Amino acid sequence: MWFLGWKGPSGFSASSTAEQVTHGIHGTSLTAIITGASSGLGLETTRVLALRGVHVVMAVRNVKNGLIIKETLLKEIPTAKIDVFELDLSSLASVRKFAADFNSSGLPLNILIYSSYSAYGQSKLANILHANELARRLKEEGVQITVNSLHPAVANMVGKYFLKNVQQGAATQCYLALHPQVNGISGEYFTDSNKATPTSLAKNKELAQKLWELSASLSNTK
Repeated sequence: MWFLGWKGPSGFSASSTAEQVTHGIHGTSLTAIITGASSGLGLETTRVLALRGVHVVMAVRNVKNGLIIKETLLKEIPTAKIDVFELDLSSLASVRKFAADFNSSGLPLNILIYSSYSAYGQSKLANILHANELARRLKEEGVQITVNSLHPAVANMVGKYFLKNVQQGAATQCYLALHPQVNGISGEYFTDSNKATPTSLAKNKELAQKLWELSASLSNTK
């Protein structure tokens, strides 16, 4: 982590905000779909990308709340292009089935005994592995689409005293979405708006492929 004001190679640090890392950048030709867009980091990401001219689609569980937030954002950013649609979540039964298959697959992600801390870590590891494998497959097929993963750091109500605040927590995803420094970069991991090194498991190509194949088999896709 690039602590406090210590800047990394990108010129940004842990204290950089989403507005700062996108300053002077225009995304009027882009469309972003943001999950969890009605609160926290998702809301700040929505606000900043809309501020930079990106057409933002808010994927929310409660459309009514999403529309209220949209109207609030439009008062701040009258020119914003924001749409809202309902995000359908899989049933709990499907999640449990996936968890059981996941654990029996041989992947190092033991989720028989639920722990919020370990579950969070497992989900983030899976996200990085998925991004890496998708990036590899797209590159192999010659598709000009980049895929990266990131750690936004912890942000909450007391973040301004001990951790990151929401404005800082949303910086890395906004950086990856808009900054020209990352054009053409794919299959990398970022934190504090800088390229970083994940755990050895997260860099395991065989594990990433195995996770991909398991996910494909469970969703009945190739």
